[in-house]
Amino acid sequence: MKKFDEINIIPFIDIMLVLLAIVLITASFISQGKIQVNVPKASQTVAFKSDDLAKLLTVNAEGKIFFNDKPIEQAELEKEIAGWDKDQKVTLKVDAESSFQNFVSITDLMAKNNIKNVAIVTVKDKGQ
Repeated sequence: MKKFDEINIIPFIDIMLVLLAIVLITASFISQGKIQVNVPKASQTVAFKSDDLAKLLTVNAEGKIFFNDKPIEQAELEKEIAGWDKDQKVTLKVDAESSFQNFVSITDLMAKNNIKNVAIVTVKDKGQ
């Protein structure tokens, strides 16, 4: 039997480089996953903890709807909302450049399913 005088670490370094590459690629996808929305300004705002609100609905400037940062069609969203509990907390982020009809459509879906615990995300207007 042959005695090992030294340990070859080159395969270990190769594996570590591959794992590092995977982590870096995954991290870049995670940071790009957030939807950029310029929320409207309001003179009065109320702060709340985001972890208290389980469901997030977002409408971007083009009018595309996202449910928990994943794109969803309005028909699918209607089915999703129909299955929610009436006391479900919802955060609604609508881009200021989006049409008002998008906001009205989503709030109409909430009203149709008796979901009244909705927080609308705005930014405090610094001029006031």
